[in-house]
Amino acid sequence: MAYLELKGIQKHFGPVHTIRGIDLAIQQGEFIVFVGPSGCGKSTLLRLIAGLETITDGSLMLDGRDITDAPSSKRDLAMVFQSYALYPHMSVFENMSFALKLAKADPAVIRDKVERAARILNLTPYLQRTPKELSGGQRQRVAIGRAIVRSPKVFLFDEPLSNLDAALRGQTRVEIARLHRELGATTIYVTHDQVEAMTLADRVVVLRDGRIEQVGTPLELYDKPANQFVAQFIGTPQMNVVPASQVPQLEDVCGLPVPPAGFVGLRPESVTIVPAGQGPFNGRVELLEALGAETLIYLSTEGGAQLVSRQATRTLLQVGQTVGVAIDADAAHLFDAQGRVTRHGAAAPVKVAA
Repeated sequence: MAYLELKGIQKHFGPVHTIRGIDLAIQQGEFIVFVGPSGCGKSTLLRLIAGLETITDGSLMLDGRDITDAPSSKRDLAMVFQSYALYPHMSVFENMSFALKLAKADPAVIRDKVERAARILNLTPYLQRTPKELSGGQRQRVAIGRAIVRSPKVFLFDEPLSNLDAALRGQTRVEIARLHRELGATTIYVTHDQVEAMTLADRVVVLRDGRIEQVGTPLELYDKPANQFVAQFIGTPQMNVVPASQVPQLEDVCGLPVPPAGFVGLRPESVTIVPAGQGPFNGRVELLEALGAETLIYLSTEGGAQLVSRQATRTLLQVGQTVGVAIDADAAHLFDAQGRVTRHGAAAPVKVAA
């Protein structure tokens, strides 16, 4: 039996149908990430779970209890918002203990819980500071600590890292992953950043237009996307998806059974640069992104297709240079004209260090 279960969840805002029948079963201790483009309904779905919006239709069960119509204060959930929502006149200790004080918890219990959360989040030296005396990352940890002290059944995170710079996002992401391992708490995390989704989640829920497109582990979504939308949404850089008509050599030379008016999908690591004339077709180098450990090479082919190649070495190529383009046909994904998968490519081989 699922720990948190969504059955046919619908949400209307007047005539606007925002959430269109969500069915999802979440097990105790899972880290679930909702991901999708802006306007797909991921934050709305989280607010429905939290009780901050009313559910139009469907049911929500938590640990065997129907909480569909329960007020947010009675759901035993704790939410961490995109904005830190800290009281500026209160100390870190007071912010973290506020909910427990409202619940009239014993002062000794409050202090014990706050000090424990502070130790976990490395906030002990800052307990008497106010939010204005903290960095953005520290403020976000205070917001997380405020949720921890409540000992909820489910943690809800609504894009908690979007206000942080790149370095702090990476550092805080590691801290959230460590925190989940230590607490073993059921967690639902909303983000538009697929890197966060791929690195944090036990399972990823990809949403589009208020519907679930696919649910699976990060690598399941990467290796076996359900459709063209998921294929291009998961992965950085995104999968190359080009009309088969722009690269007829793929069908002629590689023997790929491309559907009529279909598309070919190739991960950037499946596109290899070779000397001009040696691959099934040539391309022109349009842009080079030298990232140190890897290089991204943006190409335009003779047929007008735009491709990105990822190579794990530095390059002497120059913009404007003509090169040959080879592809790993076994790794190619095929889609019909409606974006449905007709063939999954082979997953990248696993290399294990000695």
